[in-house]
Amino acid sequence: MTLTVICDVLGKENNGTTIAAMNLIRSMRAKGHTVRVVCPDEFRRGEKDYYIVPTLNLGPLNGYLKKNGVLLAKRDKATLLKALEGADAVHVITPFLLTAQAVKLIHSMGIPLTAGFHCQAENFTNHIFLMNARGANKLLYRIFDRHVYRYVDCIHYPTQFICSVFESEVRHPTNHRVISNGVNRAFVPRKVEKPEELKDRFVILFTGRYSREKSHSVLIEAANLSRYRDRIQLVFAGCGPLEEKLRKQSRKLAHEPIFKFFTREEMTNVLNYADLYVHPAEIEIEAIACLEAISCGLVPVISNSSRSATRYFAQSDRNLFKCNDPADLAEKIDWWIEHPREKESCSMSYKGYSEQFNFDHCMDEMEKMIVGNWEAHREAR
Repeated sequence: MTLTVICDVLGKENNGTTIAAMNLIRSMRAKGHTVRVVCPDEFRRGEKDYYIVPTLNLGPLNGYLKKNGVLLAKRDKATLLKALEGADAVHVITPFLLTAQAVKLIHSMGIPLTAGFHCQAENFTNHIFLMNARGANKLLYRIFDRHVYRYVDCIHYPTQFICSVFESEVRHPTNHRVISNGVNRAFVPRKVEKPEELKDRFVILFTGRYSREKSHSVLIEAANLSRYRDRIQLVFAGCGPLEEKLRKQSRKLAHEPIFKFFTREEMTNVLNYADLYVHPAEIEIEAIACLEAISCGLVPVISNSSRSATRYFAQSDRNLFKCNDPADLAEKIDWWIEHPREKESCSMSYKGYSEQFNFDHCMDEMEKMIVGNWEAHREAR
């Protein structure tokens, strides 16, 4: 089949949404499908089956978006029509302006349409300082529904959590499939020695974009409150606009955290020599990063935020801490440091848990959803 994938935001693979989109694109191509991609990335111009649209000009906000590593697509009917010509099916990634224009065209053309749900309202409202404004978040979900999701045949939710949130906010059920974005097969336990300079330190890892909703500062404060602060080495895997602020906040710590965007190979090494994984994010649709850690045998300590799906990965109260409470997080960290046998046992108990997030299985399920919807349309015609 010929599948057109529409991405208001794509860019480099340094965030969960882009990784999920590129995983789907590569997987569908590997399965023999032709995949066309519509996106605003000039650096992809000239690549086979990429259709490049202009970027949205937001005037004084352009600098802020660039700092966040975000390029938003501008509406472009002509390019959309080229990418849709002869397409058997379409899958959209995010519910922004280009997609809103596209879904109306797709609906009028009768092309089968599926959509991913990769944008929690707070992922957007945190940029305009309204992350905790319930009314703003509710309104945004309804805008998403009105302009995009009501036109879609089937919605892909990465977790049941975000499915329940969206259906509750828009007050109607949706035709959907819950499918994890999947953990890449590279993330498995293996023997990796700590770098020499970290041999005597207790390494705590967190993977996440340096942005407000990820709550890195909570982990920094917790490390400073720990009874073992002199041993703790934080590793913040990622990148983002708050790096300078987080570096300043970290000056109080015994050891300067490692701030770095790691390649996949480097990441698998860090995950296999780290001692503990902490996920303090307040807003999270799934957090594949946490699942990657679990898949490598790391014990997780996760924020119990009611706005995060990641809390459902906890197997006991020791794997959870009170959202935005550094003292409670410090207590949990100290307990795991003091109980190495229990930590080893917990690591083993997670071994089978991660199998449900097998990448190949998840990509097979995505193909079934997209192809199944296409076949249902053909039968109906």
